[in-house]
Amino acid sequence: MARALVLGAGFGGIAAAVSLRKQLRDDDEVILVDRRDDFAMGLRKIWAILGISPIAYGTRSLASLARQGITFVQGGVERIDPGRRSAVVDGTEYVADALVLALGASQDMDAIPGLAEFGLNAWDRSGLDHVHGMVDRFRGGKAVIGVFGAPYSCPPAPYELALLLSERFEARGIDAELTVFTPTPIPLPILGAAHSEEITVRLEERGITVLTSRSATGVTARSVQFAEGDALPYDLLLAVPPHRCPTVLVDAGLGALGEPGGASARARARRTNLPARALGAAGAAVGAVRLRVDAEIAALGGAAAAAQRARALGANLSRR
Repeated sequence: MARALVLGAGFGGIAAAVSLRKQLRDDDEVILVDRRDDFAMGLRKIWAILGISPIAYGTRSLASLARQGITFVQGGVERIDPGRRSAVVDGTEYVADALVLALGASQDMDAIPGLAEFGLNAWDRSGLDHVHGMVDRFRGGKAVIGVFGAPYSCPPAPYELALLLSERFEARGIDAELTVFTPTPIPLPILGAAHSEEITVRLEERGITVLTSRSATGVTARSVQFAEGDALPYDLLLAVPPHRCPTVLVDAGLGALGEPGGASARARARRTNLPARALGAAGAAVGAVRLRVDAEIAALGGAAAAAQRARALGANLSRR
């Protein structure tokens, strides 16, 4: 009997687990681990911020995956040993024949001075009620959606949030200037210049200002300071915080502190002479995938990429 251990139950982790379950023999085991007991669609966070619908309406219990033959374990991943293909979850060690790391990225509001004090984390599911309350109380002025680091999860989401926020302001008769800024030279590098221009035009048609190549260095009570020397005033600041490689991956030698998750995982794989491939949005996959028993490592991106890679892993295990 073979065992596949999938750490992280986001889009990528769930897709990998489901794909593996379909590939493997009935007596093989697929274990999925996550600190939460449910999965929520990312777009539901935006809807919750705007009061369109509670995020609970878009959540599903991870335990329900048992119907597909997947064992779900709720707990925090404390330690990973890539060489043993093992992980310690809340004090219990799980050893596997294949280890899939789909832990995503950690959000670091403290990386930018003043951001945690003055900004609202629009990407943290646990704080959405507070963010919604602040948006609901906003009665006009300068509203800013800031991308404080790249890569980050769900690259199109800040622009979707801007469009929906603009519609909300218009519907409520709120007089607001809405701006989105990003450190990247175009809004969505994954789509290329032409499609990014289409997005910019769409935003500007709604009266939304788009600022590119703006690297935030600090936040005060009323403005965002940029490395380029200028500042952006605000009355409401919704933040996409810097994303960092999870500490447990750093401790396992698969990442470096202060670096984006996918970038550090890929770089560390190269430094340890392990083949690496970047998948997912803008090559910004966060986490790493143990794809084959021969210790090949690749970065895990979206659900489609995860399922594709899991099929290769499943074929490998099924031959054992």
